[in-house]
Amino acid sequence: MVAADRRIRVPADLHHLEEVRAFVRTCAAEAAAPDTCVDDLVQAVDEAATNIVVHGYAGRDGWLDVMISREPGQLVVTLQDEAPAFDPTAVPEPDLTVPPDRRRPGGMGIHLIRMATDGFAHGPRPGGGNILTLERTLDPRAKEDR
Repeated sequence: MVAADRRIRVPADLHHLEEVRAFVRTCAAEAAAPDTCVDDLVQAVDEAATNIVVHGYAGRDGWLDVMISREPGQLVVTLQDEAPAFDPTAVPEPDLTVPPDRRRPGGMGIHLIRMATDGFAHGPRPGGGNILTLERTLDPRAKEDR
């Protein structure tokens, strides 16, 4: 079980995202999260972190903080950065009626985050940057019933 909030800070570089995935997987497993929940959370955090590195920092130096905590019945992951402000919750859903071979590459990460979590929220980080909070219930049926 995650006894207290756990945190990792990595450079904003795609090569460090494996550390983030391993961190989330380990913390979720310690919280006795079912495999489905662990996989969903790892996927969502990886998508969010990738977007921060690729689009937020866009090749500039920076860092990414990832914190995970256990709350009643769920895990909460908070990502913080100093990248330019961007609210992914305001991005509209993609048009899923367009066949995949006719879509432009990319553009599905935020949709995947929505599908893999029970909620996510964005806010400005004091001093500049972003705070993105992802929530995932520990009940695997909660996502399967949607």
